[in-house]
Amino acid sequence: MLIRLAYDIQFQLPATVAMVALLSVHPSRVQDLLEPDELQTEPKLEVATYIDSFGNRCARFVAPPGPLRLSTSTLIRDSGEPDPVNVSARELPVGDLPNETLCYLLSSRYCEVDRLSNIAAELFGRLDPGWGRVQAICDWVHNKVEFNYQQARPTKTALDVFTERVGVCRDFQHLAITFCRAMNIPARYAAGYLGDIGVPVRLPMDFSAWFEVYLDDRWWAFDARNNQPRIGRVLMATGRDASDVAMTTSFGSAILSYFFVVTEEEAADPTGRAVLESTL
Repeated sequence: MLIRLAYDIQFQLPATVAMVALLSVHPSRVQDLLEPDELQTEPKLEVATYIDSFGNRCARFVAPPGPLRLSTSTLIRDSGEPDPVNVSARELPVGDLPNETLCYLLSSRYCEVDRLSNIAAELFGRLDPGWGRVQAICDWVHNKVEFNYQQARPTKTALDVFTERVGVCRDFQHLAITFCRAMNIPARYAAGYLGDIGVPVRLPMDFSAWFEVYLDDRWWAFDARNNQPRIGRVLMATGRDASDVAMTTSFGSAILSYFFVVTEEEAADPTGRAVLESTL
């Protein structure tokens, strides 16, 4: 399967501002790219890239006052298969976990493990450990939290979501992550592209959030908001929570004026070129 990935994000800048963007496809998927995945800026700016401590590809630049446009369009090859499922995947004792997973057991900016540990134990402590317990956490969050864009706010934490029972995709994931960590299951926040492939189309398109848990010897994707295996999930960044994987961070004022994301399946013609099957 071929998937067209694109974004067009525009700001108005009152003054010169330094920015960091996590808008690139994750290094783990670079081998699947069929076209360059490079941040384009208008006006043309000098952009430096680096890999952060979580393994994400980041871009940094300084933009002058006035309008700023960030955009790209790229093509990626995907298996076309739904997210893998392994109901026999086991939880590992904390003493056997790899060192690099331990930070994903701790409280973080949006995931107050200490404040939700007793609640998690009451809800999920009697369940058999492993894949089934993680799925039970997803089921609970999916069924108990209402999705509502109007209830989004950048300060909402997992405890707020548990109390208010409403939020957007990042809020669903933060609460599920927190419950997993409280059960000693390493869980990390993930962000990227997730088009409506194989499911009813929801417009407008947006970037998406999900989470990953460490079972057996690898990370597995779970999604408390959609709560079903999906096709065409393309990772951009992972971190402890949303604070580590913000799409853009401005060190000064940057007023968002336009936001557009595309994640659509494309077909290849007999020459091997990609042909767009649908447009927004």
